[in-house]
Amino acid sequence: MAKYIYAFDEGQKSMKDLLGGKGANLAEMKRLSLPVPDGFTITTEACIEYLKQGAKLSDTLMKQLYTELEAFSQRSQKSFSSDTELLLVSVRSGAKISMPGMMDTILNLGLNDENVKKLAVKTNDARFAFDCYRRLLQMFGEVVYGIPMASFDKYFNQYKKQQGYQNDADIPAEGLKDICEYYKAIYLEKVYKPFPQEPVKQLTEAIEAVFKSWDNERARIYRELNEIPHDIGTAVNIQEMVFGNSGEESGTGVAFTRNPVTGEAQLFGEYLLNAQGEDVVAGIRTPKDIDTLKGQMPTVYQQFVEVSQQLEMHYKDMQDIEFTIENGKLYILQTRSGKRTARAAIQIAVDLVEEGIITEEEALQRVDIKSIDQLLHPNFDEGALKQAVLVSDMGLPASPGATSGKIVFSAENAKFESEKGNKVILMRPETSPEDIEGMIASEAIVTTHGGMTSHAAVVARGMGKCCVTGCSNIEINVTDKIVNYPGGTLYEGDIVSVDGAKGDVYKGEIATIEAESSEAFETFMKWSASKARLDVRMNAETVPDIQAGYQFGAKGIGLVRTEHMFFAPERLVEMRRFILSDTHDQRITALNKIKTYQVVDFEKILELSGDRPTIIRLLDPPLHEFLPNSQEDKQAVANQLEVPINELEQLIENLNEVNPMLGHRGCRLAITYPELYLMQVEAIIESALRLKAQGIACQPEIMIPLVSTVAEFSILKTNINERIDRIQQEAKESIDYSIGTMIETPRACLIAGELARECDFMSFGTNDLTQLTFGFSRDDAGKFIGEYADKGILAKDPFQTLDIEGVGNLVKMATEQAKAVNPEIKIGVCGELGGDHKSILYFNKLNIDYVSCSPFRVPGALLSTAQCEVEVSHKYAK
Repeated sequence: MAKYIYAFDEGQKSMKDLLGGKGANLAEMKRLSLPVPDGFTITTEACIEYLKQGAKLSDTLMKQLYTELEAFSQRSQKSFSSDTELLLVSVRSGAKISMPGMMDTILNLGLNDENVKKLAVKTNDARFAFDCYRRLLQMFGEVVYGIPMASFDKYFNQYKKQQGYQNDADIPAEGLKDICEYYKAIYLEKVYKPFPQEPVKQLTEAIEAVFKSWDNERARIYRELNEIPHDIGTAVNIQEMVFGNSGEESGTGVAFTRNPVTGEAQLFGEYLLNAQGEDVVAGIRTPKDIDTLKGQMPTVYQQFVEVSQQLEMHYKDMQDIEFTIENGKLYILQTRSGKRTARAAIQIAVDLVEEGIITEEEALQRVDIKSIDQLLHPNFDEGALKQAVLVSDMGLPASPGATSGKIVFSAENAKFESEKGNKVILMRPETSPEDIEGMIASEAIVTTHGGMTSHAAVVARGMGKCCVTGCSNIEINVTDKIVNYPGGTLYEGDIVSVDGAKGDVYKGEIATIEAESSEAFETFMKWSASKARLDVRMNAETVPDIQAGYQFGAKGIGLVRTEHMFFAPERLVEMRRFILSDTHDQRITALNKIKTYQVVDFEKILELSGDRPTIIRLLDPPLHEFLPNSQEDKQAVANQLEVPINELEQLIENLNEVNPMLGHRGCRLAITYPELYLMQVEAIIESALRLKAQGIACQPEIMIPLVSTVAEFSILKTNINERIDRIQQEAKESIDYSIGTMIETPRACLIAGELARECDFMSFGTNDLTQLTFGFSRDDAGKFIGEYADKGILAKDPFQTLDIEGVGNLVKMATEQAKAVNPEIKIGVCGELGGDHKSILYFNKLNIDYVSCSPFRVPGALLSTAQCEVEVSHKYAK
């Protein structure tokens, strides 16, 4: 018989798969003799079985539940029916992988009309007892029966206003009794049944609700966003209640052993006196800094400091700890590895190594690849910031970043505007798990309530979203869709700018500047480079991008897209003149003018690269992309080039292709117009000769795109070599160069061995290779890829993450063939997949030499290949 329930003292931290992260850590803290309220965990296996069996608790589970409840009562010397030693419990979810705020919690379970009176007598505090009961009625109604929380909150807020109570704690016992009676009436009105009075029935319905919450929409969205499997289920933790709302010597809080925003090695947290656990993370009241506890309860504070240090050393990582103080006694309710910003992740990883707690290899595994991107985002320009109109400078810097966008007040509108291509800032009094889709769609989140550990703050940090919480000097009115601030009013659609690192909000859009690296980042990336097997190059052709890529650790340029150089007005006119030319001489005249620009371009690029390899792809797109579309533009071009409009229109019609991505482009253009590629080659070599004359060495690598046959490549290579030989003879100088191809067609993969006899290097163009392998247009696949993912036809968008079974096997086969024929040939990957973590893990296993990606993805790619090497070394070490 399967064992579905484990008492806390039966488990340990290694049992996360079975007990979930929360349950395993509660068990581990019990083993460490920490002050943890007793309880038991229902396993993830029970959840999976429940969902498979049509949402029904099995007889086996129910039998074990009754047995465990009896044992629990004996250990605690309490029961649901006792007049003097009343047992009340919390019911919390806890998956293997932390999903903060995504599933459901119920507190004070076991209270009913009789037990609330017993609790009032036991504690001699009727107000406290009925406060616990009204909380249970709210949570249970929402979680178990789906009654909107607004149904309870509306009455609660109206009651406070009518009676003149400023805070929740001001409501006396009689008032709370009335509120509880009204809440019970809501059950009858909304779900046509009373609140269950039998505690065990409450418990079984709560367990079922937690199991069901595994499959609710917000949890599924969160798992998809964070790539968490859908089939691992959640455990349920049943734990004896301790009460932070039992007076001014009680409280509840959340704390991190290090600052989750900056990584600073200092206790960071918040707490509320006379409150229950959900009050802090829900952002209902603005909490106090944990340091304040030192003055209010010095003994408790010192004990908490010692516990937090013990937990960090035990887990060898920054911990996120939930705690409750009941009448001056400290209890630990949860510990887990804390969510942190990328900046903090790097700082903490480096500090833990320097403190001798973990190794460099372990540090590399501690940083999520996606989070690296957070470090590279721009900040507001200080000059522009001085001119900006401040909306709020009283917010908390919950998650860093600097961004601008249109104000929206609901998750639905955030998603709607984002899908229209607009950048939006979600502004709400506080967020809840139901806002997850809007948070994903937004550039930033701003709230008036809540602290640094509120739902908005924790989720935003996990997503890498800019976030400011607790803006107490503004009013966000989601009903009237306005924001009132000291200087005026903002309306939905107005532009605001948000500084998540400082906690400030500004009116209007503010210019940004590039981010700066920290000393810890530099150290961390050096560790990554020392462990990485694959070189990481960049796809870049502009000076700022190239400078950024080298600053981030790129080992060269894997792709210069020369077509990007043709669209400046003075160049575009000459390109159009080339396309419109009737004779070879006319084409040469136009190309010679373009070459003067190209020489300058390549000289800058090669000078920045120095002796690092630089792959320059010769012109790839079809010619029609350089011609005008609108009638107005056509007339302007006709006038500029002094050709009749009808001739221009006829040429455009002749050049238009039914399927241009499969048409007259890439090497096919050079077969038709050899002078086009020869002009570019002359520019490359002449620029390299100029640099050599200045004492600057460079390594130009000339790439011929879209090759499908050996003959295509051989003809073009011969032409290029002959032209370069002539240039070098005339200059009486030589340049080190190489000629290779981009593998973009399935046929090129199939003949890679033959191509390798002719090529100096190969680079897989994964964008085209993916679309030609699938027969999907990468420009139109967005219309159906989402549906394919939802229906399980494709696990991932193959343009974002490598399709291993198809495209991956082609890359593997081609690499093996090419290396077998020419072991010295350099093989790389460029395109979007060159910067994707999961794709890199696959490429790292092949005999590939480098990946190339956009400059700002270079650090993440470097860390990806380093992590892969660490995993491999650990595997063999075992």
